[in-house]
This record gives sequence, C-alpha cells and structure tokens, in this order.
Amino acid sequence: MRMSRTVPLLATTLMALVASGPQLARAASPQGASSAQEAHCARQTHARVPGARFQQRACLDDLTTAGLAGTPYTDTADQAGLTASGTRNPSGVPGMQIDGYFEDGSRTNTTHGWNHDAQFVIRLPDHWNGALVVTASPGNRKQYATDAAISDRVLAQGYAYAATDKGNTGPDFYRDGVRPGDAVAEWNARTTQLTRAAKKAVALRYGAAPRHTFMTGISNAGYLTRWQLENQPGLYDGGVDWEGVLWAADEPPLLTSLPTAVAYGQGKADANDMYAAGFARGSEFLWPYHQKAYWGLTQKVYRAEFDPGYDRACPGTSAGSTTEELLAPCASDAAYDYATRPAAVRRAVARVALTGRVGKPLITLQGDLDTLLPIATDARVYARMVDEQGRGSLHRTYTIQGGTHTDGLYDTYPDRLRPILPCYRDALDTLTRWVRNGTRPPADRSVGRPPGGDVVNSCSLRTS
Repeated sequence: MRMSRTVPLLATTLMALVASGPQLARAASPQGASSAQEAHCARQTHARVPGARFQQRACLDDLTTAGLAGTPYTDTADQAGLTASGTRNPSGVPGMQIDGYFEDGSRTNTTHGWNHDAQFVIRLPDHWNGALVVTASPGNRKQYATDAAISDRVLAQGYAYAATDKGNTGPDFYRDGVRPGDAVAEWNARTTQLTRAAKKAVALRYGAAPRHTFMTGISNAGYLTRWQLENQPGLYDGGVDWEGVLWAADEPPLLTSLPTAVAYGQGKADANDMYAAGFARGSEFLWPYHQKAYWGLTQKVYRAEFDPGYDRACPGTSAGSTTEELLAPCASDAAYDYATRPAAVRRAVARVALTGRVGKPLITLQGDLDTLLPIATDARVYARMVDEQGRGSLHRTYTIQGGTHTDGLYDTYPDRLRPILPCYRDALDTLTRWVRNGTRPPADRSVGRPPGGDVVNSCSLRTS
C-alpha cells in the first residue's frame, strides 16, 4: 500500500540482516550451522518463494527459537507477553528458512534493516509431514511474533510454516492506505498472497504440494483465520482461531465495548456499565492493567482506521505526532457512539466484516477472562453468526476458564489465570484429526481450569 510516515514501534527488532534487490540471496550462516547443513542448502537452489520482491534463504541446524535466539532469524522481543514463562517448547528441528517481502509501498517494518512491509518468513523442515501451517502477526506485531507460540511446535511435528507481517505494523498502522479500512483490508490480501506463495514454495522444496493447509492465528490473526475460511476456503483444509477479533458491520466490539472501558478509566463509567458492555464478572483484577496498556490505545487506533473524521484534533492521529501522543488515549473516545456515526463508517467496517459463512472446519478458543475482547461480545457472537449461516457443523467454540487475552499475564496471576497455549496446541491436534481422519471434535464446551498439575503445558479440550 502507499508509503506512510512511521514512528518507533511498540516492539523492537533484533540484529539487522542487510540485503537489497530482488534476487535470491544466500544468508549468512548462523552460529552453530553445520557444514553438512550448508552443503545441503547449496543443493536446494530451486527452493524459492514465487512472486516475492526479495528473498533470501538459509539452511539451519535448528529452526526453533532455541536455536535462533540471538540471530537475525527471529525476534524474541516481538514475542513478549504472548506465552507464560514456564512454557516448554521443542527444539532441534533442522531445515531451511526463507525471509523476504512482497512488493509494497509502506515502510513500517524495519526488520533486517529492510524498511519494507509485506515481510514474511517461511520455514521448511528437513523432515516434512506433508502439510503447511499459515499464520499472521497478532496485534500489530511482525512476522516472528508467534515463533514461540506456534512455529516451534508445528515445525517439530513436521509442518512447513509461513507467517506474514500483514502488510503494516506498529501502533500507527492505520496510516497505511488511502480509504478508511484499507490497512485492515490489506491484512486479508497479504495473508491470501502468502498462502498461495507458500504452497508453491513447499512444492518447489519437497517436490509435492502440501496435502493439507491449515490457517491459524492469535487475536488479529484469529480474525484473519475466520476471514480466510469464509472468503478463501479453497486454499485451506481448516483453521484454529485463538481469540480472533470480531469485525461485524452492525456492532464491532472494538468500537462498541471499548468506549465504555475508556470511560471507566476516566471515571465516567462504573462496574455495572462494564458488565453491560460485556466485560466478565471476575475479571476486575485485570482492569487496571488493561486500562494502562490496552483500552485507550486500542480504541483510538481502530477508531482512527475506520472513522478518522471523529476527532481529528486527538493527539497522535495526525501527521507529525510524537510517539507519546500516539500512545496516549483520546479523551473523546470515552463518548464514542458507533451507532450514531455516519453511514460511511459502517461501509468501511463492512469491507472487512465477517459473516459466519465458514467453508472449512474451524475451531475457536477464547478465555472467559479476556479483558480486551470480552468473550460475550466476540467468540459467542461469532458462534451465533456461524449457526445462523447454517455452518454450525463446521465450527466448534471452546471457552477456556481462567484464560485472558495474553498468556504472559499468567506469570503475574498464577492463582487466577491459566495459559491458553496448551489448549491451543490440543485444538490444532484436534483439528488435524477432524480433517485427516474424520474424527469429530467434542461439542462446544467450557474447558475448566484444573486444580493442580502443569497448567502451563497441559490441556485437553475433552475436559469440562
């Protein structure tokens, strides 16, 4: 999309890998890469990503974060907060990594020093199971954000893996594009683009196309999982949606529930107002943190994406704003009323809205203590949308008791929360059995928080 002015991002990148030009380039060998791996890489000259503006590959002894931490091939800083500190991840997965980008005019992603959006990473393990997992960055992070949460385990299971930065990153992502809604619409297009290219890259590397392709993601990438299975079902065999954002033209929760949360933070709303807006009873201990870190900023940037005319005087929403102004909430957002906004705002949201008309099996997970996207206004509403479209047989929704929007908060509240990641891993295994063997998953249910045991690394969707 068009070039936009950038400010420093919420997450930092690690060391840069300098490269330029459209040609396929050999990446510098990371510490510990074996001569055998290098020789193997030299023979894989046909491995490439069709359609990429630039790409470079490296054969690595370990494609997981255990082997990549401290190298240019991942960014652990951009993964902060997504997993609990006690999470156990596999390691020792040799294979090829291809980093690059597609043609794009915006420059918010500074990873590798490329200053270019539409960046991607594709990982191709030496021991392939015949399938591909595609994802996108949660929030407004970048392509390595879910390396620990998703990539490590699926690579260890033999999947090829592909992730996109969605085409714009950072808290000022909404400045990308021309029309309201353009930045989010690009997320959908970039995910489709990467899926098609990754399938071709897999075929070139292994000599066969993937037998199964699964779409998955967290938060904004959960939304993309839903959108892809609704609008591009022919590209996928199924998906797992972890707390996806619900964009619906009539009542998008980010623009209808968050104003109440902003008002609560300003002392203009009380707890009863919060409950009426969908926030769960029992989540009150999480409100101060979300007031400080999420509510105001999130409401402001998504309102600016779809309704830029609401408050043009709000600090941080105009060119020339400082980082401090960008990250500060707008006082006027407490009074934002989506229902009374011009029809053009609804049209902007409708461009990216979900319908519930999924075309392939989909599993949705969300925590009952999600305090950014309340489950009452998100996963439960989307489940009704799917049912209304007559697609309920293709969908399962599992409520994770004690789960919240980011697993990292478990480290602060281990007696009140549980990580969703182990339940997500079981969901992905459940989906593959559903697709490959026809083993239908359990009915919609609430997955209880166990009284003991290793809640960080174990979960079964069959336990209520």
